[in-house]
Formats: sequence, C-alpha cells, structure tokens
Amino acid sequence: MPSTLFSYETLVHAMAGATGSIIGMAVFYPLDTLRSRLQVEDSNKFQGSSLDVLIKLAKEEGFESWYKGLSPVLQSLSISNFVYFYTFHGLRRTSSKTSALQDLMFGIVAGSINVILTSPLWVVNTRMKLEATSYDNLFQGLIYLFKKEGLKGLWSGTLPSLLLVSNPAIQFMVYESLKRNFIAKGSFDTYKAFMIGASAKAVATTLTYPLQLIQMRLRAGTSLKPLFRDMRSKPLAIFRGLEAKLIQTVMTAALMFLIYEKLVRLVLTIMRVRLSKH
Repeated sequence: MPSTLFSYETLVHAMAGATGSIIGMAVFYPLDTLRSRLQVEDSNKFQGSSLDVLIKLAKEEGFESWYKGLSPVLQSLSISNFVYFYTFHGLRRTSSKTSALQDLMFGIVAGSINVILTSPLWVVNTRMKLEATSYDNLFQGLIYLFKKEGLKGLWSGTLPSLLLVSNPAIQFMVYESLKRNFIAKGSFDTYKAFMIGASAKAVATTLTYPLQLIQMRLRAGTSLKPLFRDMRSKPLAIFRGLEAKLIQTVMTAALMFLIYEKLVRLVLTIMRVRLSKH
C-alpha cells in the first residue's frame, strides 16, 4: 500500500490539481468575494443581481475590494487541493476496481484529512477577506489568531467543514462517473472535462449550500442568529448567495478540471517517453 500512496503519478495528480485550482480561482475571484459578502453580511446591505452588487462594491470600496484577500486564498487553496488530490488519487491506486460508491468513500476520507489539516488556513483568509485585520499574511494571521483565540479559534467552523466533505466527495463521484462513461465510449477529452467538471460542481454545491453558509459565518466569527431570524420569514434565506456561489464555483471547478486533465496528460506522457528511452 505505501508504494501506491507515495508515487510519482499520485504526485502529478496533486500538483496538477493544485495548479488548476489556483488558476481557476484567480480568474473568478471577484465572484468568490461577492459570495463571501452575501453569506456573511446583513441581508439588507446588498440587493439586486450579482453584477449589481459587484458594481456597488466597486463604487463604495473601489475595484481593489474585488480582490481583497486574494493571496492567502490562493495559498490556502493550493495547499488544500494538493492534500485532497494526493489523498484521493493515492487511495484510488490502492484498489484495482473503481465505482461511484468507492469514489464517494475515498472523497469523504480525503476531504476529512484535508479539513483537519487546512482549516486554520481558511479561517485566517476568511478573516482577511472580510475584516480590517492587524496581520498581512497567512503566517502572521495564524500566530495572531492562536494568541487571541487559541486552537478553538483556528479550527472554528470545523464541524460544518467536516460535514461539508460531502461537497467534494459528491463532486468527485459525479465527475469520475461521467468521466468513466465518456472514456468507455472513447470520447473523453479536456473539453469534456470542462463540461462534466461544471456539472459535478453544480450538483455538489446546490446539495450542500446551507452547510456552506453556516460554515462561512462561523469562520468569519459572525453570529448565526440574524440568519435564523431571517429564515423565520424567508426560509430560502438559507440559500442566500447561492447564485454567486454557483457561478463562481461551477466556472472555477470547470476551469480547474480542464487544466488538471491537460497537465496530468502532459506530464505523464513526458514521463512515459523518458522511461521508454531508458
């Protein structure tokens, strides 16, 4: 088992997944900022479509507000996706069979390991995105929060995050299932990866969104009472910000999987060519 978990091919998947996620997030980051603000701030502050809210943010806080906290998010995302892709594909290599249920289980294990290891990074970058903080980077933020709030603060929102491992698990289950079908028909390519990556993320995001909303508020240190109060008169408040979240995550995931598949094919092809020469 160790030889399959720790292999060059697993490392290639991890590096490609991390690279794809960085590029995807960088391209669609303003939508991630919008989603964060809609999830955390008062429901009356931002009204209208996603485009209307982005324009309002630019007018009130400048265009730089769209990219607030970009650097720590990319750092956290690269580490998080490296851990997830490495664990997921490492586990898949330990089994000779593949199935949707197996992908779901491996996704849950990979997601749980990822949450436990990287939750403090996401707590810090959520604070940096939404607040005027006294720290400028992830490392300073980790030290500051540890001194001020202790381990509890660093791992705030971990419980809903652990429940949310269902999100990437569902995403990878749907993605790998569709990918297997296309491969069986001999019609899978990187553009198909873009389409099924988008579809898989749309399914996963919609099913798990209420948990994501609660997770974001806990990470930001925001009370859940206003959310529950809004839900009494507007039950759909639990899906507040879903439009922005769907647009951002679906497009980011689609671009990530396209780049991921291209990089994996390129690197593995180069490796095989070199091995064949020796």
